[in-house]
Amino acid sequence: MVSKETMESLRQFVAARDWGQFHTPENLAKSISIEAGELLECFQWGESANPSEIADELADVLTYCILLGEKYNFDLDSLVAAKISKNAEKYPVSKSRGVSTKYDRL
Repeated sequence: MVSKETMESLRQFVAARDWGQFHTPENLAKSISIEAGELLECFQWGESANPSEIADELADVLTYCILLGEKYNFDLDSLVAAKISKNAEKYPVSKSRGVSTKYDRL
């Protein structure tokens, strides 16, 4: 999901600033939520939003997600694949196509 080059750049960035000491799972989870709120803020006053701002905030969310995943030694590709599989069971195409209803109400 994330290239080795991107992971190494991220690790070097964090190490150069000695920020790893602050990257507890709790702090990373909080940061994901905070950055997700900033991403949502791009759409606060309507659907039109600045793509550059969206990209910046999305990158922040993804960065913290990657760092949290690394804390737990998760293989992000496997993690996402497993979740897709779970969701495929919860949301079968025959019941959920074109419908936004939650799985327990299908």
